[in-house]
Amino acid sequence: MAPKYSNGIRFLFCLVSFVVIFGKASAQLSSENFYATTCSSALSTIKSAVNSAVSKERRMGASLLRLHFHDCFGCDASILLDDTSSFTGEKTAGPNSNSVRGFEVIDTIKSQLESSCPGVVSCADIVAVAARDSVIALGGSSWSVNLGRRDSTTASLTTANSNLPGPTLDLSALITAFSNKGFTAKEMVALSGSHTIGQARCTTFRTRIYNETNIDSTFATSTRSRCPSTGGDNNLSPLDVTSPNEFDNAYFNNLVSKKGLLHSDQQLFSGGSTDSQVNAYSTNLQTFKTDFANAMVKMGNLSPLTGSNGQIRTNCRKTN
Repeated sequence: MAPKYSNGIRFLFCLVSFVVIFGKASAQLSSENFYATTCSSALSTIKSAVNSAVSKERRMGASLLRLHFHDCFGCDASILLDDTSSFTGEKTAGPNSNSVRGFEVIDTIKSQLESSCPGVVSCADIVAVAARDSVIALGGSSWSVNLGRRDSTTASLTTANSNLPGPTLDLSALITAFSNKGFTAKEMVALSGSHTIGQARCTTFRTRIYNETNIDSTFATSTRSRCPSTGGDNNLSPLDVTSPNEFDNAYFNNLVSKKGLLHSDQQLFSGGSTDSQVNAYSTNLQTFKTDFANAMVKMGNLSPLTGSNGQIRTNCRKTN
């Protein structure tokens, strides 16, 4: 459903993952001006660091977007926690292992903010803002990120493994997963458009390119050259074969042409109820960008920790 894998598949896992919220405290977030008086440089610091990271490696934009998707069980920075003696974190969960990345960028931002505004800006808010700024850096539309999230004091490998479905979902399962948390099929399609950036590992799309029939034959053949039928599990291919480093609507044009990399991607355009929405986005870039931005606001508001719940970590990788 978060961000192209290895930046990507992360995405699909993510898109579905944030839909399965579990037992997090829910409260109202504040506006983007939340840090205006306590850390006025917060947003500019995050934006500068993201732009620097993306300029060095365009793929990092997709990685940071995917990091936000995969964190949004409660958008509480639990995905950033390293393992401890009391819990095993989420980094080694199936959907995250050898896939989730961008931690060093978040570390850099946190270090800068702790120097200028110690103990003020949460890791969860950094992840949420970095995702937005990554999309902008790659050509996407902006959106207002509500702020005031606090950081979790624990993480759950078991929950991450059970609540992050893989890229083999059919359309009905995708629609149901989103519907269970109040998302429409249209919003699900819009969020799936995050796969217009990033990459996926061979192991996540091998079955599709060798066994499925609703796939462009030339696309399948060329993709097989990077993903053998055995071995090469970690070989990467772009989720958007046309423009993998630009946040545009080429992903939807690819689906219409049967060039979706993941099974779950192509399911959005497979003779089902979402075909018309894919067609709409394939012909209207601005509509897609607007709908994506609106859906991201909604996703970022899912069950955050606020108020006195959680903490503001000093180091995003460990609790205080």
